[in-house]
Amino acid sequence: MSGAPLRIATRRSPLALAQAEWVARALAAAGARCELLKLETEGDLKLDGPLHESGGKGLFVKEIQRALLEGEADFAVHSGKDYPHQNPPQLRIAAVPERESTADLLLTLDGRALPALPAGARVGSASQRRRGQLLALRPDLRIELLRGNVGSRLRKLEAGEFDAIVLAEAGLRRLGLDAWRARASVLPILAAAAQGALVIETRRDDGRARALADGLNHPATAREVEAERAFVAGLGGDCTTPIGARAMSRGDTLVSMSGLLIAPDGSRAARVEADEAELASPPAALGAALARRLRALPGADPLLPSR
Repeated sequence: MSGAPLRIATRRSPLALAQAEWVARALAAAGARCELLKLETEGDLKLDGPLHESGGKGLFVKEIQRALLEGEADFAVHSGKDYPHQNPPQLRIAAVPERESTADLLLTLDGRALPALPAGARVGSASQRRRGQLLALRPDLRIELLRGNVGSRLRKLEAGEFDAIVLAEAGLRRLGLDAWRARASVLPILAAAAQGALVIETRRDDGRARALADGLNHPATAREVEAERAFVAGLGGDCTTPIGARAMSRGDTLVSMSGLLIAPDGSRAARVEADEAELASPPAALGAALARRLRALPGADPLLPSR
């Protein structure tokens, strides 16, 4: 290793740092010396309201992308489910490493599962997608806003502010919170597009960074994420819209894909499953085709995002 270290732009949250440190270790194994550029984003500062009302998850990304665009960083690491669908043309996704679990977990102090929660239980979540699906299963629940990093959310659960909270299993795994994960239960809900995946972003004109990142790409995950993101884009949604999407690969082939659009109160939903002909399409075409089919379903129109 020689020369100045390559810089990886990341948020300062413990989960974001754990993700960026994993990328730094992987790049070091490929011969690159890296250091982290730890940034505070607007999304980290605006914690007093729902994300979909204050600018969406792009608030977590803009400052990091600015550092890339201005040459302060060579790479950026994002949680796939937070990565916007519209990005500066000078930037590109250079790699999507192998994804972690896509499951959403219900955490309680006593390990009880969703059916065992008391009537009117307070459940903490900031996600419209999770909210809608939980209320479809348990209309009696009180879904209350819960934002902040993983540690602060767990502390609020421990303090009795909520009866249960919902977190992505991938985050608990990456933070090594195995004791919490062991007593959590998997929710029967559809994941967000690109949930459990990381996105490594570079400038388009930075050939060295792109080549290094390419070694971390996991083709099967990249195909799944491309199809899922195309589904969300085809519905005119973004990463705050109550949309679920999950594509699954076997070898070099996508073998299944599900998509969901749900009302935040859980009262109405539209769901589609890819058929054999659609699965033979390239990933972006598959996601777009599934979105078109969902749009055509009776009753889907009122659920579609208004733009």
